[in-house]
Amino acid sequence: MPSVLDLLARGPTVSVELWPPRTPEAAERLRAAMGELEALRPAFASITYGAAGSARERTHDLVLELHARGAIVPMAHLTCVAHARHELEEILERYRAAGIENLLALRGDHPTGEPAARPGELAHAIELVHLAKARGFCVAVAAHPHGHPEASDPAADLDHLAAKLEVADLGITQFLYSAEEFLRLRDALARRGVDRPLLAGIMPITGPRTLTRMAELSGVPVPDALVRRVAAAGEELAAVREVGVEIATQLCARLLAEGVDGLHFYTMNQIAATAEICSRLHR
Repeated sequence: MPSVLDLLARGPTVSVELWPPRTPEAAERLRAAMGELEALRPAFASITYGAAGSARERTHDLVLELHARGAIVPMAHLTCVAHARHELEEILERYRAAGIENLLALRGDHPTGEPAARPGELAHAIELVHLAKARGFCVAVAAHPHGHPEASDPAADLDHLAAKLEVADLGITQFLYSAEEFLRLRDALARRGVDRPLLAGIMPITGPRTLTRMAELSGVPVPDALVRRVAAAGEELAAVREVGVEIATQLCARLLAEGVDGLHFYTMNQIAATAEICSRLHR
């Protein structure tokens, strides 16, 4: 299968994030949605890893399942603080032996009550980027339009991101609330000499709970204007979902007009809303 960097060279892409199913029922729902996902023809699907590497085997299994099906290029998430260096090396070698070429390198959350990293182990995502690049992977890194939740200095945070992108092949943002957030980040990186592809993260609003989830995941309050627009749809789930699809479609259209390298949808394993947005965009 091609690397994600090769796919991006063909023009703006659509990609998705999937969660490894945690129960047999969730696995069956994902399999049922696989046909719809393949019909969408995303450039790739990134597979999450879970806090502290808790989904290690589930991630591995889903990555290999997608690879075996052959319709979608998989990108494996991997976090460095959840593992010792030798474990990371073993995981990377296991993926390479299976023919996996694409990786999203993350620091990950520190296990509760444990130090950030033991002496000699990997403490930062950039160290994992170096480790994966040395083994021939196409490597993506996360970019935070609002700044990393733990960063106290926005300028230093951007410098750290620029340093990661000097080594990595591309960046994928956390989900965005507006096109301006993406453009500010892209311009700030350009001023630092970064010319790597940057994909914009999109999380479709499929219900009232989505807004709460967005705030929890980003660590940034949802803008009042967005809250009001969704609230105006009332309590009916179908009406809220329609507004959410409309909001995301407008955001994606603006990003495409601004020359975004790709749209990366955080699906929460619900493919229908992403497919509808792409249909409206004629993607």
